[in-house]
Amino acid sequence: MKHVPPQLTQPFNAEAVEASLYEMWEKSGYFNPDNLTSATKDPYTIILPPPNVTGTLHTGHAIMLAIQDTLIRFKRMQGHKALWLPGTDHAAIATQSVVEKKLLKEEGKSRHDLGREEFLKQVNKFALDSQSTILSQCRSMGASLDWSRLAFTIDDKRNLAVRTMFTKMYNDGLIYRGLRIVNWDPKGQTTISDDETVAEERKGVLYTFKYNADFPIAISSTRPETKVGDVAVAVHPDDERYKEYVGKEYTMTFAGCPITIKVVADAAVEKDFGTGALGVTPAHSQIDWEIKERHDLPVRQVINEYAKMTGLANEELNGKKVTEAREYVVNWLRENNLLISEEEVTQNIPTAERTGGVIEPLPKLQWWIAVNKPFTHFGKETTLKALMREAVESKATSIIPDRFEKIYFHWIENLRDWCISRQIWYGHRIPVWYRGSETYCGVTAPEGDGWTQDEDTLDTWFSSGMWTFSTLGWPEQTPDLQTYHPTSLLETGHDILFFWVARMILFSTYALNEVPFKHTYLHGLIRDTQGRKMSKSLGNVLDPRDLSVKYGTDALRMALLVGNGPGNDLKLGEDKIKAYKLFSNKIWNATRFVLEKTTDSEASVPFTQEDQALYDAWLIVKADITSDLENYRLHLASEKIYDYFWKTFCDQIIETHKVRIADNNNKASAQTLLLTLLREQIIVLHPFMPFLTEEIWKYIKKEDDRLLMVTEW
Repeated sequence: MKHVPPQLTQPFNAEAVEASLYEMWEKSGYFNPDNLTSATKDPYTIILPPPNVTGTLHTGHAIMLAIQDTLIRFKRMQGHKALWLPGTDHAAIATQSVVEKKLLKEEGKSRHDLGREEFLKQVNKFALDSQSTILSQCRSMGASLDWSRLAFTIDDKRNLAVRTMFTKMYNDGLIYRGLRIVNWDPKGQTTISDDETVAEERKGVLYTFKYNADFPIAISSTRPETKVGDVAVAVHPDDERYKEYVGKEYTMTFAGCPITIKVVADAAVEKDFGTGALGVTPAHSQIDWEIKERHDLPVRQVINEYAKMTGLANEELNGKKVTEAREYVVNWLRENNLLISEEEVTQNIPTAERTGGVIEPLPKLQWWIAVNKPFTHFGKETTLKALMREAVESKATSIIPDRFEKIYFHWIENLRDWCISRQIWYGHRIPVWYRGSETYCGVTAPEGDGWTQDEDTLDTWFSSGMWTFSTLGWPEQTPDLQTYHPTSLLETGHDILFFWVARMILFSTYALNEVPFKHTYLHGLIRDTQGRKMSKSLGNVLDPRDLSVKYGTDALRMALLVGNGPGNDLKLGEDKIKAYKLFSNKIWNATRFVLEKTTDSEASVPFTQEDQALYDAWLIVKADITSDLENYRLHLASEKIYDYFWKTFCDQIIETHKVRIADNNNKASAQTLLLTLLREQIIVLHPFMPFLTEEIWKYIKKEDDRLLMVTEW
């Protein structure tokens, strides 16, 4: 080194260099593994969990990007053919809801006023504009994604994959159309999945009553308005109180409605809960529907798609909202001295995440995936549920941390058939056509006139469940699919273990007979310093975009990584991010100091015995960090390099060696050690703090060195 670059004499300004550094990386072409010609190790693949196009970058995205970019940069530097493939999710219900609200507010129109084709044009324009925003925010986090392979869950290639998968499963008898209970959103006028519901804690009343004075059994319900749709009362087979009534039928009038109640014995009833008897309303309860199936009971639907009473109720109830009907039925019970007790209870009421509507369980003719149906799979009889279980049981894919395996298996055991159809316009249209009594399912439309395509679209999780292989070219057997699948890692939040992770395992094992990823790394939620979930109402939301500008992206990344073990929630406050801003400054200033003290250093010289011992100690730390990264212990690896740089290198080695250099005490060895340790630490720090380290690398690299992002680990 002959001089200290003037840039290093100024304080480090992250905002001034981050954009130009990212542009340099992108132009280099090294984000694309096809250009990593010197990579000699096996491919290493991460497919980015696709952010919804309705949103902007939040702390959940930031932690995901920090973890995945750290790993992909590490593997790239190790010599792996590292692919990190980007994409976004069309998030059908959320996106359509946003555009519908916008349309109503700005033009006073509904989607029906525009018609399907024109409305979808507006939704697609909004989605692509939003996609552009969130992808630019990914770049701002330093995400070294291969933008040449960008995918969208509803683009043409993914649509072909979806139509192919649907047709294959339909032909295997695993997709069927049937009448079953669904989560119905009366506001959004569509079915929604369990993960699109939000349980709201509300006060309710548990009413205990009899249908009439002559009926021998009392029942309890928080929704007495649904009881006009009851067809049975279920009791436990071992309950001596009710044995004499099992099998009997009673016809009566309840709240002005004629009903016939059959008493059935069913082991699903808890005999020690309440009266030990359950009023069975198959049309408005999943549990009751299953009892109906076991006992061949009829169905009476007394609530419609708008959460109003149907014509099966009496004239006074017909057309009333459910809350009004509840009041009517309770008053009728009081007037007829049938109400035994009223108890205030706390309930978890399911509501639609996007519209806030209270969910109504309703029987609907929908499309389903049969998870328990046996079928022949690569010469062996199995079920989709068994494939999902075996993938984790066999350790073909592991879950990190492993405590989530028990939760995964419990969910699999209780898995019901999956409702995949949605009554919205935006999304993958179901590839089924009807003509009279004929039904046709295929990748392409049927030939001939008179065919009408099914109006429904597919659940968003259907297309995102195929994400690891549809992004690599399936259903074609592309070189990418053969090279990069199964992927190495899926990194995502533990809150979507079932809704997404399990469904990806379902589709990949079914279609490809291989797991979609070898490891699943689950991160926790980001909370405030008091441990509260971040929300606008609490005013505790931290915007990663603002934090990057204020403290530098590297500081934010370190704050998200250090001490943040897999599966654990992270308490994050500005003080922690500020501390890593100070660390950034420490690295910058230490670099300047080392270069100042080594301006007359001509070349490497052999270490003294003392310096060799210090260097060997560093190699042990470096080996530990490497092992931690290879085993997904990023929280430990980031902490170790932080501690070593600050406490060992700066506080001890620099302090003692600057005295040696000043006293000319084995000066050449001291200078060589400082320069060597600085270079190697900058290399090790790069996956965690890419911007700062790449900027420093410009001033400490040797003449034949490449960009730091592809320098050998």
